[in-house]
Amino acid sequence: MITTGLKGLDDILTGLRSGDNVVWQIDDIKDYKGFVAPLASSALAAGEKVIYMRFAPHRPLLREGEFTKIYQLNAEGGFEAFTTRVNNIIKEEGEGAYYVFDCLSDLLSAWATDLMIGNFFLVTCPYLYELSTIAYFAIIRNRHSFRTVARIRETTQLLLDVYRCEGEYYVHPLKVWNRYSPTMFLPHVKKAAKFIPVTDSASASMVLSYISRKGAESAKRNLDNWDLLFMQAEEISSPGAKKKKMLDKLLRIMIARDRKILSLAAANFALEDLINIKSRMVGTGFIGGKTVGMLISRNMLLNDRACDWKNIFEPHDSYYVGSDVYYSYIVENGWWRLRMQQKTKEGYFDAAAVLREKMLHGAFPDEIMEKFQQLTEYFGTSPIIVRSSSLLEDSYGNAFAGKYESIFLPNQGPPEQRLMQFMNAVRRVYASTMSEDALAYRRQRGLDMLDEQMALLVQRVSGSYREHYFFPDVAGVGVSYNTYVWNGDMDPEAGMLRLVFGLGTRSVNRVEGDYPRIAALDEPLLKPHEDMDDMRKFSQHDVDVINVKENAFQTVPLRKLIAEGLEAGMEKLAVRDRGTDASAGNKDPFWIMTFDKLLSEGRFTDCMRRMLKKLEKEYKYAVDIEFTVNFTDDGDIRINLLQCRPLQTIGMGKKVELPENIPRKDILFSTEGYFFGGNISQPIRRIIYVHPEKYIALGLSDKYEVARNVGRINRATGGKDEMPTMLLGPGRWGTTTPSLGVPVTFAEINHMTVLVEIAFPGGNLMPELSFGTHFFRTLSRRAFFMWRFSPRKRRWFSTKNCCFRRRISARMCCRSVPDAVTS
Repeated sequence: MITTGLKGLDDILTGLRSGDNVVWQIDDIKDYKGFVAPLASSALAAGEKVIYMRFAPHRPLLREGEFTKIYQLNAEGGFEAFTTRVNNIIKEEGEGAYYVFDCLSDLLSAWATDLMIGNFFLVTCPYLYELSTIAYFAIIRNRHSFRTVARIRETTQLLLDVYRCEGEYYVHPLKVWNRYSPTMFLPHVKKAAKFIPVTDSASASMVLSYISRKGAESAKRNLDNWDLLFMQAEEISSPGAKKKKMLDKLLRIMIARDRKILSLAAANFALEDLINIKSRMVGTGFIGGKTVGMLISRNMLLNDRACDWKNIFEPHDSYYVGSDVYYSYIVENGWWRLRMQQKTKEGYFDAAAVLREKMLHGAFPDEIMEKFQQLTEYFGTSPIIVRSSSLLEDSYGNAFAGKYESIFLPNQGPPEQRLMQFMNAVRRVYASTMSEDALAYRRQRGLDMLDEQMALLVQRVSGSYREHYFFPDVAGVGVSYNTYVWNGDMDPEAGMLRLVFGLGTRSVNRVEGDYPRIAALDEPLLKPHEDMDDMRKFSQHDVDVINVKENAFQTVPLRKLIAEGLEAGMEKLAVRDRGTDASAGNKDPFWIMTFDKLLSEGRFTDCMRRMLKKLEKEYKYAVDIEFTVNFTDDGDIRINLLQCRPLQTIGMGKKVELPENIPRKDILFSTEGYFFGGNISQPIRRIIYVHPEKYIALGLSDKYEVARNVGRINRATGGKDEMPTMLLGPGRWGTTTPSLGVPVTFAEINHMTVLVEIAFPGGNLMPELSFGTHFFRTLSRRAFFMWRFSPRKRRWFSTKNCCFRRRISARMCCRSVPDAVTS
């Protein structure tokens, strides 16, 4: 038997046992302190370690010198950081220690929700039990929902109620695991050093009725603290300091921790906006960076009196899954220990692979399932998209573009089927947080140990039905600062658009054999090519759509849509290819997607210029947006702003003066003209070169092995400061088709400083610039070149401003494919 330090209490409980977690339900922190001090004194007298976990604003429970160790914890950093720190302390201290935790109810000020307090206890209590510790916790009576108290009760070994009634002091054991006596679960009144069970019916009725009445005074106890907080917000009607204080509080628990984003939110959200967001939330916590960017940017424009955005915008009715649901999913399925392994250096990638697979098949808590069902009932059979919206996503400095999944759902079938499809989409987005590319991106930017919860943005797909297909007229991305100018007369400040017909996936992803329309907003009709043959080739040939008949996301050839009679309105977006019409001898017309009429007539181009410049001004930073455009019956446009984030750029550096008259023997290669991303001055210590001719000659499996070997070299390279490296190769980096380039993933080239794509006519490898695509926006801190290679002259030619003057001897570095890769 282990003593509590109070003989009378030992008599009630028959003492403590190794592994016991004891939760005290109290009205006042002084009552908890009355039990903590005797435990600490008796443990120290027996030579045991006493560890005090200090995180609450209440007065310390133990004075200096009364404990062996004190750990100062910061709950404001979020659930994951706090829980990870506690987990690591418990691991370091080992078996048999005594723990005293501050009052758990004070975590509400940092986390705002009972849910996460329950999650914390659910993952901490079993670990303490395994290490045979003794741990004391406290919660304030009627501060938590019934569900939270029930979860704590189910997990802990002892739950003791402490209260005062009619001047007397009572302890009432509610749960004592693996122990029993006839009077153990009665209220016990404190008399001197003893606790006497209340056995007569009159006294028992009086005491228990008092406690029952006290609980009834808090009828809202069924609600989570999160709901209570928003109920208080709804009651504040008049402007003033109270309303501003509540706004600031809700911004910190729902919108962001980042000071820049909070500043934008404070300037563009009213308290009523946050209450409306909460009404469309599933769960609690942050709504995530992608959702915040979408909502803030829409408000920025709607508040702009210089333009009638209200009549230009398509309304939205999005739903939001709070970030706390992500952690609850992990905790409820028993994966938190695996999550802690993934946070270590050794398990960062290996444990993630196991966790990712598990996350594809987990179960959701019942209350979340109910909310998911309501959400799917709301949207009915309208197509929806489930989009990632993590805490770090779309913030200043970290785009995470393309790193997490977003899932289009045709959303057809009976309710049970639609609910199952939705839950599978949620699981896939959650699992994508453990993908190798996402983990490599986080580690590269020093974010690998930060709290990265995944919230979700659920949007109705913008567009209209065309028989059994559903898609918007136009979709695209836009940037307020055009870093991709291909002509010296262009103004980068004017911005740029990347447009496609149909769903916007083809405007953000790099697609083999297909080309969106690139439009510089100062010269919207200017194209990088001139003749009709180039116009045919470098245009869109396939369309991404939702097929509601097949209940599937599909890619359909443009000609097939036209053949099915769905070309109505095509004259607004395309030009007739009469040369192909005549040569094909086909009655179906052929169209080339140029978007020239959209860009030159009506108000579309002017609206996009205004939008990008207004958002850039408000963000005080270049921005990157995603949008759709649909035509009304009278030919006007409706724009749906789907996403807005700070554009990932390096910024302006020092002007570099290139030396003149460099001896030819000192020049390895030179370039002329313009290239993706602007000019940089960058020392290079290593060049990795995938030989075009030898790569093309390889079989399919060997081409994949080249990609894996590039990844192995990349992982061994370290950061760009340690070993700045240039990577050169034929065709497209990151292609899914090995015949068109090297099929690497982001994680296999993320340490490269300069990336070069070689257009190799002999192998039909002719890459195009990846204007605005996710794959290369994640490499925006690197230089990117596209070169044309002449096998006869053994020279590269490309675009001015770069000159390497150092001879570098090549050596073989790839055993399995020795003729393809040199370093």
